[in-house]
Amino acid sequence: MSIMDKPNKHRAVCNFIGGRLAECMSGRSQEIYDPASGTRSGSVCLSSATDVDAAVAAAKTAFPAWADTPPIRRARLMNAFLGLVNSHKDDLARAITSEHGKVFSDARGEVDRGIDVIEFSCGIPQLLKGNFTDQVSTGMDNWTFRQPLGVVAGITPFNFPVMVPAWMYPIAIAAGNTFVLKPSPLDPSPSLMIADLLRQAGFPDGVFNVVQGDREAVDALIAHRDIQAISFVGSTPVANHIYETGARHGKRVQALGGAKNHLVAMPDADPEKVVDALIGAAFGSAGERCMAISVAILVGTAADAVMPLLAARARELKIGDGMDESSQMGPIVSEAARHRITGFIEKGVREGASLIVDGRGHIVKGREKGFFLGASLFDNVTPEMAIYKEEIFGPVLVCLRVPNLEEALRLINEHEFGNGASCFTQDGHTAREFGRLVQAGMVGINVPIPVPMAWHGFGGWKRSLFGDTFAYGEEGVRFYTKQKSIMQRWPDSIGNGAEFVLPVAR
Repeated sequence: MSIMDKPNKHRAVCNFIGGRLAECMSGRSQEIYDPASGTRSGSVCLSSATDVDAAVAAAKTAFPAWADTPPIRRARLMNAFLGLVNSHKDDLARAITSEHGKVFSDARGEVDRGIDVIEFSCGIPQLLKGNFTDQVSTGMDNWTFRQPLGVVAGITPFNFPVMVPAWMYPIAIAAGNTFVLKPSPLDPSPSLMIADLLRQAGFPDGVFNVVQGDREAVDALIAHRDIQAISFVGSTPVANHIYETGARHGKRVQALGGAKNHLVAMPDADPEKVVDALIGAAFGSAGERCMAISVAILVGTAADAVMPLLAARARELKIGDGMDESSQMGPIVSEAARHRITGFIEKGVREGASLIVDGRGHIVKGREKGFFLGASLFDNVTPEMAIYKEEIFGPVLVCLRVPNLEEALRLINEHEFGNGASCFTQDGHTAREFGRLVQAGMVGINVPIPVPMAWHGFGGWKRSLFGDTFAYGEEGVRFYTKQKSIMQRWPDSIGNGAEFVLPVAR
């Protein structure tokens, strides 16, 4: 029986090391919940440093042969994996919904965006091509090419248990590295499903490994002498810690942190389209997206046009079990997360913001124990408030009113995060100025969630990204490989006597 055949309920989720399932040696575990019902659905083991050692050892053993495999053969295996993921798309989406809670259509969309990167990585022979210069000097040629790093690791968050790992492992292993994934313990099952599909596709044992766990496993990975690079997506404090600690241990690090994404609505923007954008981008996936719009900046007369419509739509939002086709928003991922988000709402009220729609206490009939919150909407928020400054990561939208575009840009550019920003307008000059001047890594013009496609790369600015490269795309290829330059000449081209200068063009 494969991992794909195993029931998702009431089972122990373990590691995948060297091509097979492996129990944790730590003896520790954590319960898994169905957030829609609030009931336990299984448990996940929490790996120790010993478990991490075993996974890294398996990856290190597999690396020499895998790195020596021609890129075209690696691409063919990736293409076989692509076909399997496409055929199991709904299985993966159901696993996401059952442990994360997002609605099924959104979970399926997450899988689709992961598939985009898998498709991109199938072109690895082209992406690894180097450069060649004939006759850089008399009788001498110079060329460059890229080689894999070795064992690399990915540490991924709960909010996209299929898509975010797919930003990492397809490119990493297609480029010739071997991979260790540490997923979130809140929704760990999709990671084992991916491991099983890679096995079915024919990838050698040890090329892809999974270690479940918490901070103990993370700390073991970022300090491990045989890990060459770390990719991370999560909160800014953890991203900063991983970046600094990984660098101290001599690793290449790509750490994507938190966000406070702004949407600027100009007076000339269509209010209905602005509201459509805000409802989907702020409350889709219960706001648990690193690219969710959590701040609306309403310029001039846009505020009076947008706010009544926005409040009405927020109150009408259909909230329920993610497997109910009528649901537009599912539950919060955990009771702890719901409690934290509720605390932010209470803080906003204390700070003097106007709570127009209050999502606290929302109950779903038949799912009374589920981890649900309704949509919450604040107006008259100011930049000094915690609900504006801090990442809430939940279905809470805060609205600020400003007189002009210059003030909107000032607010965005002075914020510590710079992940994404959007502007809704019908004016080309406004759009151009916003795109040029805004301090954010990903920008949308009349696009609320400007997540780049697989061949462009994902990443923010300021404290939303620690490291020098974006995730996936050609930036990902550069991150997971190192350049080598070779200068060559043959005996008939070598002059007589010792040379005491660097090679020069002559």
